[in-house]
Amino acid sequence: MFIDFFLLLKKNGLPVSLRELLTLLEALQKRVIEFNIDDFYALSRAIFVKHEEHLDRFDVLFGQYFQNMYLTPLEELFNIPAKWLDKGQTERNFSEEEKALIEAMGGLDKLLERLRELLEKQEERHEGGNQWIGTTGTSPFGAHGYNPEGVRIGTEGKQGKAVKVWDKRFYKNLDDTVELDTRTMKMALKRLRMLTRQGRQDELDLDKTIKRTGENAGVLDITMRASKRNRVKVLMLLDAGGSMDVYIRQCEQLFSAARHEFKQLEFYYFHNCPYESLWKDNQRRQEEKTPTLEILHKYNQDYKLIFVGDASMASYEITHKNGSVENYNPEAGIVWLERLKAHFPYMVWLNPTLPQYWNYTQSIGIVRNFTEDRMFPLTLQGLTQAMKALKDKRAKYEGA
Repeated sequence: MFIDFFLLLKKNGLPVSLRELLTLLEALQKRVIEFNIDDFYALSRAIFVKHEEHLDRFDVLFGQYFQNMYLTPLEELFNIPAKWLDKGQTERNFSEEEKALIEAMGGLDKLLERLRELLEKQEERHEGGNQWIGTTGTSPFGAHGYNPEGVRIGTEGKQGKAVKVWDKRFYKNLDDTVELDTRTMKMALKRLRMLTRQGRQDELDLDKTIKRTGENAGVLDITMRASKRNRVKVLMLLDAGGSMDVYIRQCEQLFSAARHEFKQLEFYYFHNCPYESLWKDNQRRQEEKTPTLEILHKYNQDYKLIFVGDASMASYEITHKNGSVENYNPEAGIVWLERLKAHFPYMVWLNPTLPQYWNYTQSIGIVRNFTEDRMFPLTLQGLTQAMKALKDKRAKYEGA
């Protein structure tokens, strides 16, 4: 039984080994926990999960394997509109006589079976009822009501009668396949660190001070050294406008994290594909452009090049001259992309579109081919791999 569970975790990407499985079996043999599902869940999670980014995935797999325990969160089993559970302005207090008239439905299995039936039929919000998913009623399903044996959904309860509580887990965004926030972006960007000692000697070198003092018959000989700093240089080219508008929030978070982590960060904007000019200010992009050739001459090969864009456009915008939707470009976009790649040997493309949709857009395939599979999604896993690729020209995207 536990071997199959162990293999399920391993198959789905959790870094587990036989050592953890043997530890779990030994703990059960020595009765470290009471034999109930809550204690077993806590024990197995403590043994198998080594990093917070795997917490959510472990919960999902645990719920799938021990399905009779119904540990999978409700938001992953059922799609329930948030407005159905909105408390609104009223709150209902039930009298003892009303509570006594309400009968239990007869167990968790029957509750969940009935819940699935309701979700197939219900089309709107309900309040104060005794049957549908809603609020302030006596139905077994919903929030802010009363039932001696119900399923509380998406809120804090006050009756203490729910036999199953599915509340949204606040650590869900730590899964390495989901989109990032600024904090997790900073964590991933830290992997692109190149610490070197340059400049003014403003830090005490304790080891050399001790050595020289010993060699000097105990007379103190203080030795200083330059402090270690991240000297990595980054040039970021960001797609702006059009289909990228839906990803503005993600790109803002990425840009904020990059400005925090990279002291030597330069950036320019383009639309869909880089052509003969780029710009710094989207509001004045027609008046204040910078020739792309000037950028190639200004920034040397020490800079790491990061493209940020969904690569979603008409294919001729990449492959043909005069293909740009904004101007008549005398050279095809792919010509400028190849020039940039030739000048900056360490280059990646970050795509906010999830990888499972990449194969449906021809232009994404063209750009992926240009990058030699160094296109990465804006997820924790993707950004981590991208930072690795900026150190190793041979690194490729390891996802789907």
